[in-house]
Amino acid sequence: MSQAHVVLGDLRDESEELDALVVAAGEEAWTTATPAPGWTVGHQIAHLVWTDERAVQSVTDPDGFARDAAEGLAMADVFVDRAAREIARASPAELLRRWRASRSRVQEALARVAPGVRLPWYGPPLSAAGMATGRMMETWAHGEDIADALGVRRAPTGRLRHVARIGVRARDHAFATHGLTPPAEEFRVELAAPDGELWAYGPEDARQRVTGPALDFCLLAVQRAHRADLALRAEGPDAERWLDIAQAFAGPSGEGRAPSGAAPGTPA
Repeated sequence: MSQAHVVLGDLRDESEELDALVVAAGEEAWTTATPAPGWTVGHQIAHLVWTDERAVQSVTDPDGFARDAAEGLAMADVFVDRAAREIARASPAELLRRWRASRSRVQEALARVAPGVRLPWYGPPLSAAGMATGRMMETWAHGEDIADALGVRRAPTGRLRHVARIGVRARDHAFATHGLTPPAEEFRVELAAPDGELWAYGPEDARQRVTGPALDFCLLAVQRAHRADLALRAEGPDAERWLDIAQAFAGPSGEGRAPSGAAPGTPA
């Protein structure tokens, strides 16, 4: 089984778990405010719809995607909020139907992408596996916003390995986004997975290291928790700096979440 198919299977499971959560909450919950300022549960699902549909467009109409992306990026983050608002105008039933359809089309489109093909995106081009990993990361991250809004505590799963991996791989992007030169040396990252397994990245003898729970690292990388509220440890000045600026997503950094008890920040 290819890496893309492995990630797509986990993406399907992650999406179905979130689907069950919002269905169980009932239609009245779709107007509940989430920690992302101005975004309700409905806006969060609408954003997943929009990014799913853009992923499909990237596969089926790469030239059209490139044109639309260039226009959107010229408006900075405004186009993301605008798309979420427009799609969220639909009724919960219609929005749920559209989300289920967009998820299904993502699965079908990415499963057909030939090995070696690179797909345009809002940053460097991605492989099918990379695109699926991005969808997995966003589905989990926005699912965290929804769960927080509904007062639900979700149990972490092994699917977080995809979020952790993209967070580690995005290290240099995080430095560059903040106008900093990425460190020349590799870091060692050791994360305790939900099942107790160790997820390790980078050389064992690296001088700069990050250790802690995989869940905490993933929450930090998608900016759904402040570092002060997480059990992550850094060794070395560059690793220390990285934990202050880490992000797993493309584009500029958001404000992230404030420490517990303070006002929330901006969604990725």
